[in-house]
Amino acid sequence: MSGRKKTKEPKEEIVTLGPKTRDGEIVFGVAHIFASFNDTFIHVTDLSGRETLVRITGGMKVKADRDESSPYAAMLAAQDVAQRCKELGISALHIKLRATGGNKTKTPGPGAQSALRALARSGMKIGRIGKHTHIHSYTYIIYLKKLRVTVVLK
Repeated sequence: MSGRKKTKEPKEEIVTLGPKTRDGEIVFGVAHIFASFNDTFIHVTDLSGRETLVRITGGMKVKADRDESSPYAAMLAAQDVAQRCKELGISALHIKLRATGGNKTKTPGPGAQSALRALARSGMKIGRIGKHTHIHSYTYIIYLKKLRVTVVLK
């Protein structure tokens, strides 16, 4: 017998992230894309919207401040989001597209279309696409007041 103690080799534990799925099963997440004229945010949550899985912006991908909202930065951010979603086991995404809204512009910024296209081209299946821009209700009241003033003046 030798005087050496036997050391146990540590076993590598396989850590899986995300939901437990079978092979070929489609697991959905929700991609909240906020495209303003200053930046593009891509925020992926579970279906309930409570748990954040991935959150990447265009500003995290480029160095210059003027390029944060560019389609190229949005494409790079969307590719990173798709890669991280695949690691977590998410294979399909519902899209909620949002612009600045309120009393500002209701049209999405330049990075919205390229982010959506990059998600689709990177192998993610796309479920439903919806536009969820906030609309300021007070602007409609202002419109009615202007309309009333023009009618009274005539």
